[in-house]
Amino acid sequence: MNHLTSTVTNSIRIGNGYDIHRLVVGRPLILGGVNISHELGLLGHSDADVLTHAIMDAMLGALSLGDIGHYFPPTDPQWAGADSLELLRQVHSLIRDRHWQIGNIDSVVVAERPKLKPHIPAMRDRLAAVLELPSDQIGIKATTNEKLDAVGQEAGIAAYAVVLLVSK
Repeated sequence: MNHLTSTVTNSIRIGNGYDIHRLVVGRPLILGGVNISHELGLLGHSDADVLTHAIMDAMLGALSLGDIGHYFPPTDPQWAGADSLELLRQVHSLIRDRHWQIGNIDSVVVAERPKLKPHIPAMRDRLAAVLELPSDQIGIKATTNEKLDAVGQEAGIAAYAVVLLVSK
């Protein structure tokens, strides 16, 4: 490994994350820590916030630390109904304890309904507060699946995230 490769490898890391949860009646719809009014919500052991879960998986993946299931297993009753923003706070502590900080986050939420664009500023603000970042370091986009597959048929919502970590 030459000096340039070693320097880059030791100063930045990129991770990607993905999550999907089924939409059901009788659950709240929480995305990026924001409770969004909708007749369906996401089913999961915690609050099923797919956006926050994808971001956490990207953070953990950047440092080869596994995934959120390793830290917050769905078989453990202590995480039942957990607030994903609190889980994000814990993952952020793991990252900081290893002397890394977030450079930026880019994410996409895939849902046919409800329209998410009006909620994106609130999602960015909630995530930024937990991660102690300016909100302009968090990108959130929303798209549909054009009525294709389970997400397109409104059976679920998915999210993808990429996180750049920078060594301190």
